[in-house]
Amino acid sequence: MSTRAQQYPATVLRREQLSRHLVRLVLGGEGLAAFRSTGVPDEWVGLVVPGQFQSRYYTVRSWDGVEMVLDVVVHDTGLVTEWARGECVGDVVTVTEPKGSFSLPDGAGWLLLVGDLTALPAMARIRETVDVPTRIWAEVPDDMGDYLPPGAEVTWLPVPEHEGSALAATVEQIDWPEGEGYFWMAGESAQMRAIRKHLMRERRLPSDHYDVMGYWRSTAGRQPRAVDPGPIHRAGKAAGRTDAQIWDDYDSAREQA
Repeated sequence: MSTRAQQYPATVLRREQLSRHLVRLVLGGEGLAAFRSTGVPDEWVGLVVPGQFQSRYYTVRSWDGVEMVLDVVVHDTGLVTEWARGECVGDVVTVTEPKGSFSLPDGAGWLLLVGDLTALPAMARIRETVDVPTRIWAEVPDDMGDYLPPGAEVTWLPVPEHEGSALAATVEQIDWPEGEGYFWMAGESAQMRAIRKHLMRERRLPSDHYDVMGYWRSTAGRQPRAVDPGPIHRAGKAAGRTDAQIWDDYDSAREQA
């Protein structure tokens, strides 16, 4: 029998604009008292913000037992973007139990980290946690030179003009270190699929020596969302409807659209 994931209410204590596209949220409050970190350096949590009933996942940049730091990428549109860009301090959000996947093999002699802006918080926390020679390739739209902790060889990559990603091509040109190590990468899903094939077919890395995750999907060529779930959620909650009923309302609205 499956059990429902643990959820924690949290209050936005502080908000800081780190760059044009990255906002730092500091969460706290009594609701986080029972939160327990996995200890895995790329751990993430689901975040549900006011006016929404769908979660979006973010890396826990840090957790000291009292306050949780989430660095949130903001786009032109999105479930969390408009909220995070506004005056959100004091708002109550929901955080889900953490999960993580980073698993450095015993005896690994090096670490390669590759990612775009969405992966930057995880790469920063991994760098703070793991003490092996590390190289980082970061594809970001802003000057984030002070964001990553010192001690790693960092290559900053510009975002392509078409606002997609060229990380797959970057990885194919990497001069790989000798011996056994670990490769970690996160970013746009299509790029990640290409990299998995490269690691399996060209590099022939053992499956436990790499971790490649799609954090988001490019909207290029995709139709915009026909129905905004926000108003439906707010109306449903005001009417006392359950989340399941609200989902039914949302599905019906999509069919009509």
